[in-house]
Amino acid sequence: MTSAIIQGLPSTHGDHYQLNTTTLIRHSARTYPEQQIVFRTADGGWDRYTYADAYRRVQRAANVLTWLGIGPADMVGILDWNSKRHYELYWAIPGIAAAMLQMNLRLSPEDLAYVVGHSDARFIFVDESLLPVAEALAPHAPNVKGWVLMSDKPMSQISTTLENVHHFEDLMADASEVYDWPMIDEHATYSACYTTGTTGRPKGIYYSHRGIYLHTMSQAAALSMSADDAVMLITPMFHGQSWGLPQTGTYSAAKIVLPGRYMAEDTSVLVDEMIAEEVTVANGAPAIFEPMLDYIRTLDVKPDFRRTKLLSGATEPPLSMMRGFHDLTGADILHGYGATETTPFVTANGAIKPSLRTTLTDEQKWDLKRSQGLPVNGVDIRIVDADGNDLPHDGQAQGEILLRGPWIIERYHKLDDDGDRFQDGYWRSGDVGKIDAYGYLKLTDRIKDVIKSGGEWISSIDMENAITAHPKVAEAAVVGVHHPRWQERPVALVVTTDGDDLPIEEIHALLTGSFAKWQLPDTVVFCDRLPRTSVGKLDKKVMRAAHADIYKDTL
Repeated sequence: MTSAIIQGLPSTHGDHYQLNTTTLIRHSARTYPEQQIVFRTADGGWDRYTYADAYRRVQRAANVLTWLGIGPADMVGILDWNSKRHYELYWAIPGIAAAMLQMNLRLSPEDLAYVVGHSDARFIFVDESLLPVAEALAPHAPNVKGWVLMSDKPMSQISTTLENVHHFEDLMADASEVYDWPMIDEHATYSACYTTGTTGRPKGIYYSHRGIYLHTMSQAAALSMSADDAVMLITPMFHGQSWGLPQTGTYSAAKIVLPGRYMAEDTSVLVDEMIAEEVTVANGAPAIFEPMLDYIRTLDVKPDFRRTKLLSGATEPPLSMMRGFHDLTGADILHGYGATETTPFVTANGAIKPSLRTTLTDEQKWDLKRSQGLPVNGVDIRIVDADGNDLPHDGQAQGEILLRGPWIIERYHKLDDDGDRFQDGYWRSGDVGKIDAYGYLKLTDRIKDVIKSGGEWISSIDMENAITAHPKVAEAAVVGVHHPRWQERPVALVVTTDGDDLPIEEIHALLTGSFAKWQLPDTVVFCDRLPRTSVGKLDKKVMRAAHADIYKDTL
């Protein structure tokens, strides 16, 4: 059961002063008005303005929203890349007590329409480059009252089938650059983000002003961020608020770098701009960092990223990638852990604890970097067995990870059958992990992905990372597939750098020592690419379905 709240002696603090997100940028614009925000332009170039400039436009945007008839508790969607306007709306929409709907433009039109309808979005702001997405969505979103087109072009030069369309810059030109921000109940929704799980409909996570505010301060402390930093937002702002970095970067008064639209197939633009702007903090998935590293290898002069922290999520970063960035550039890959339901920052693997710096060998330190790190201050974490009993933090016992804290959800929006996702006030992550005696969390699998073979568990994550250590392996996934005798057996799916197959003996050699002989995959499938979800995670549901019959005739 959730602990009862005990009333103590009343304080004389300003507890009625609400934690509102807009105060974060208001402070930085007031105190660091000259700090720069660098952004990608529609033609692929770069431009910049200051916090003071941005704050004036944020206030104009708030007046635009009010003129449109948007008010407290209204939901407003955004279809955009990591752009200047997107950044401005991050503050303007919640600043008037409306809620910002983070719209994952990679969702199918059906799922995106569900999200818009389920959240009751009234207006949607859309970048001109994403008009085809909006136009495909519009027939399935009859409750959307209007669309606001964001472009540097005049409306007369843009053609669209959308109805009731307004031009953002035209409205901004007529709006006042002064806005009297209301004091909003800190428990009110700041933003909504919907899960992109591989089963069922997307589920709504509604973040409060209070939760975002506290998440921001905790993340800034954990990453030691300040006005000396330059923060590049690589992770999409349309999902999990780019892991909180827009708020944390602004709270820290750091330089903000907004890369706009980029392609995973060509991440050179990200590396070049990191060099040009001396970026010290950036976020992304291994699927983005790997091609960035490949590009760096082609440079005659390697960048000096010794001050740079690369916050890596989605999947466990391969040790070879972490070492590659360190050896070539000095950059530190900070493995993090979280989920849409956790806002998402829960753990980070930063500097090794002082108590371990002199006792671990270099190899042991690198192995420790593979863990998800230490929980951040403010989050309670448990690992439990199948019956909900707590397991020891001995680095051996594995169980489901449960989380609780001011930025961890307590329920899903308008979802009545979510009881199995919560236990005693904790959110059940569905992840399997272990915690060692020093407090480091190590994920071993998803409950739905752990391979159950002959009554024993096999960690797909550890096996994947061992396989990617091969110099010719670009990426790998391991899934459990039904076996008539052993319940499940692992199948390794591998993408090689040159497209050629590898002998299975070479794959087994990578695993020997870390895995028992019976755990080794009987089958290795070589692929051109691995299927991923809309946020870059390996889509193991698709993989399992594609290879479900691979052991059908095996006895």
